[in-house]
Order: sequence, then C-alpha cells, then structure tokens
Amino acid sequence: MKPWGKSERNFWLVVGLAVYATVQVLINAGVINAFWLPIIELGAVMAIISLGLNLIYGFNGQFSLGQFGFYAIGAYASADITWRFADQMKAPLELGPFSFDLGLTAIYLIALGVGVALSALSAFLFGLPVLKLGSDYFGIATLGWTMMIYVLANNSDTILGFPEMKGARGMVGIPPLTNWTWVFLFLVLSLLLVRNLLYSSAGRAILSVREDETAAKAMGIDVARYKTISFVIGAALAGLAGGIYAHLYAFLHPSIFHFIKSFDPMIIVVFGGLGSMTGTVLAAFAWALLLQGAAPAVLPADLLEWRYVLYAITLVVVMLVRSQGLMGGQEWGFLKRKAPPLRQAAAVTSDPGAEVKRGNG
Repeated sequence: MKPWGKSERNFWLVVGLAVYATVQVLINAGVINAFWLPIIELGAVMAIISLGLNLIYGFNGQFSLGQFGFYAIGAYASADITWRFADQMKAPLELGPFSFDLGLTAIYLIALGVGVALSALSAFLFGLPVLKLGSDYFGIATLGWTMMIYVLANNSDTILGFPEMKGARGMVGIPPLTNWTWVFLFLVLSLLLVRNLLYSSAGRAILSVREDETAAKAMGIDVARYKTISFVIGAALAGLAGGIYAHLYAFLHPSIFHFIKSFDPMIIVVFGGLGSMTGTVLAAFAWALLLQGAAPAVLPADLLEWRYVLYAITLVVVMLVRSQGLMGGQEWGFLKRKAPPLRQAAAVTSDPGAEVKRGNG
C-alpha cells in the first residue's frame, strides 16, 4: 500500500476536524440536545465494539459472541478505578468540550488503559485453548464466556469482593467524564488502528486465514498467531468501548452486558457488511439513532416494544435483498486502500511480461 502524501493527510485531518466541530457547534446551539447527544455517543461506542468484532469475524473469519464479555470487563475495571480516585480530585474546569483538570483527565485515561489491558489479557488467556476450535464451536465457547462474565457481574460484590460494584443492584457514583470530544477521538483512533493493521503485512495474513486456513498454513503463515492477534485487538477495542460507556452514563448494571446483547454487534457487522469498516460505522450509528432514538421519540409508550419487531423485519428484508450487507466489502474515504499510480498500473496492464523481461535482462 502506498503511504499517504502530506496533502492527503492534511485533507482528511481537516475533514475529521470539520465533522467534530460541526457536531460540537450543534451541541452548543442546543440542536443536538440532552436526549440525542448520548444516543450519538452510544452509536460511536457501538461502532468501536463492532469494529473489534469485524476484525475478529469479518476479516479473520472467527465467529465470536464474546464481545460483550470484554465490553463488561473494560467497563467495570475502568469505572472502579475512577470511582476510587475521583473523589480525591477537584471537579474539572469545563470550557466547552475541554477539561483542564489534568489530574482527573489522567485518571480517566489510566482507567481506560487498565480496562483495555485487562480485556486484552483475558482474551489472550481465554483464546489459548478456544482458538483451536472450529468457527461454530468457537462461537459457542465465546457465548459461554459472555454468560460467565454476566454471572460474575451479577455477583461482583460477593464472589469478586468489590462491594462498590453492588452486583445485581448496579454500580453508581461513576464520574461522568466521557464527552463528545473523547468519544470522537477514540472512534477515530480505533478506525486508524484497524485500517493500518489490515493494510499491513500482518493484515494480509489475517485475511488469508479467513479465506483458507489450510492454504495459509501451506504458505507458511502462523495461523494461530494471527487468530490470536485479531482476537486480542478486537477484545481490546471492546474494553475501550466499555470504559467510554461507563463514564458516559455514570451507571453500570449487569443487564447492560446480558449475553443476548452479544448479538447486537454481530447484527451491526453483518448489516453493515462483513469486512467493511465503513459499513460497520454506518450501521452502528443507524442502530443507535433508529432503535434507541427515533423509535422512542416517535412511537407512543404503549407501542414502544414494537420497535424490536420492526427492527427484526428490517433485518430480514435487508438480508433477503442485500445479503452482503449495506456496504459489502467496500470502503469510503480514508478507509479505502490506496491504489497504485495510474501510470504504473497502465504499464503493467499493457505489457504483462515487462517485469519478467527486466528481471531476465
């Protein structure tokens, strides 16, 4: 892949800043109010989780239902750290989206880092035995992992010995440190991480495992290694999303991480298109805005549960009409692989034996 030029980097930097600034202006103007802002931020959180799952399933071919288990680990681990230390710090000085309390900001970032590290470590240890399983059996094993984490979350105050988590009653008192600035920053960083990984030599090895494990092994690719890399990075992204979520709503309850909800990122990945980062992000925001936002705002209270029926019907229709998902394997913008220069491509096309002739000469 040819690296970006300076002008291209500057262009996409300007685009990113423009998107961020536009949303921030709408927030300050009250157009995006207290109802819609958490929903937009939730869409970004789901996009980060689903990017991790797309790396595991869409790009590496490992059917996983374990994302919400790692999501819960990241959420509870980071929330516990800020819960313990935030009371010792003064309230941050807020000026628009920025916080100037460096102590509290540092605690927040450390807490997110711990959540990411624990999620990645647990994925590595859990993956050692289960990544040897076939895709279907691997999916069942990861679903069991999510169920186990859900049970532990329900008993975190007794079995795990963390009374502040309050088990099935739900954890309260978490500092609400997440804002649009942090959510946008971490979503962009997650996209860059996955993009750069996939377009590297390691990324090509990850894709080869998805296409044909036997052929990949025959070509000397360490299949177990690249399965582990995909699984650990995908889990780390789920842990990051968990930490962001915990400090967004300032409340955690085990029902948020119920194993049935493990199908949400799976649906988002399939709906957006397996192997498409663009499709994953678009589907995540569509999921949040339509299911969590538009339906409650439009439907009367006695018909609110019908949104899940409409949601299921929509998924069935999309799968029948466009089984490859909304984007298929396509990408937009900076997420696309950069093509070689047209002159070189034309030269190779016009004279396929040119490289051989030069080599023989």
